[in-house]
Amino acid sequence: MPTSFSSEVVIIGAGPYGLSTAAHLWAAGVSFRIFGEPMEFWQRQMPRGMILRSAYGASHIADPRHAFSLDAFQAQEGVRVDGQVRLEVFVRYGQWVQQQVAPKLERRRVRRVEPAEGGLRVEMEDGEVIAARQVVVAGGIAPFAQRPPEFDKLPPALASHSADHHDLSEFAGRRVVVVGGGQSAFESAALLSECDADVELIMREPRVRWLHRSGLVHKGMARRVLYAPSDVGPMGLSWLVAAPDLFTKLPRDMQDRLAYRCIRPAASSWLEPRTTRVRITTGRRVALVAPAGDAVQLALNDGSTRRADHVLLATGYRVDVARYPFLGARLVEVLRCVNGYPELAQGFESSVPGLHFVGAPSAWSFGPVMRFVAGTVYTGPALTRRIVADRRN
Repeated sequence: MPTSFSSEVVIIGAGPYGLSTAAHLWAAGVSFRIFGEPMEFWQRQMPRGMILRSAYGASHIADPRHAFSLDAFQAQEGVRVDGQVRLEVFVRYGQWVQQQVAPKLERRRVRRVEPAEGGLRVEMEDGEVIAARQVVVAGGIAPFAQRPPEFDKLPPALASHSADHHDLSEFAGRRVVVVGGGQSAFESAALLSECDADVELIMREPRVRWLHRSGLVHKGMARRVLYAPSDVGPMGLSWLVAAPDLFTKLPRDMQDRLAYRCIRPAASSWLEPRTTRVRITTGRRVALVAPAGDAVQLALNDGSTRRADHVLLATGYRVDVARYPFLGARLVEVLRCVNGYPELAQGFESSVPGLHFVGAPSAWSFGPVMRFVAGTVYTGPALTRRIVADRRN
């Protein structure tokens, strides 16, 4: 068995939040080890041809010196980004950030994290055991894909989640029903249509909410005054959710209402002309599903039926950190959670001393901006301050 040794901080995950954490710890002189494949979820579980919903200015992976922004990436790598950030460019950007801030990234999997005396015990799949003072979980949202229960009995050949596919061209010439009403649903439908699939999108909401970024309020000085750089939330409210220290002082029920207002199902307006060949059915839900040979039969709540070759579930993600496969049973038992979200204190520390969660799992404690790359601007400094303070103590 490999020799066991201690590490000050272990970072699990090498997506935007893991890399931003590494950048801030590195600048603060804190030693760490980081595990995972760089930008793995974005590279393997997002559809090829996707464009980020976040604006260019809200898509930087934060670092304390602003040295690894999209601007710096373009200047150094000779890449040109024209307004919208395409998935392929963002993946390359994240991999470039990794090379700058975490060149010693270890592309290995963590098997188990358990509480240990004075810290946490991290066991790797190859048998190595690390005694870590702090562990930062930046594991992303891949384990949280939400699949409506009525589709549980259908095989993957007939129904799958949008996160199961990187290349939607496999559905060319087939009849596909997309279930969902948010950005993922509409972008998946657009990409499928552009691959010559026969597409219908079915959504529960009575109308489509298009996110328009045009007009006087979205240009020049007005844009900078009315909307925070994070670009999360509507006019005015975006400044509140961009300041978690202020947002979290609101009453809990108000936080919940405002958070939903910022992330309710909607689609970027630039998708509207790309979905002209998509049949969009609003105000309906799938009531019953059943296999029908090589196809699937769907019954909607209005009594109508559909027959498709495949159902693509663009039904989002529901955070439940117990679904992280590397969190040990003993740790999950003592971890205080609310509806799957860990209760986090300052520095993103959970009820298990030394265990921190960043990204979407921190949204209940710090607000909806944590669901987006823009949340790294707050997360990196706050987390690093806590870890540095704990080291001094």
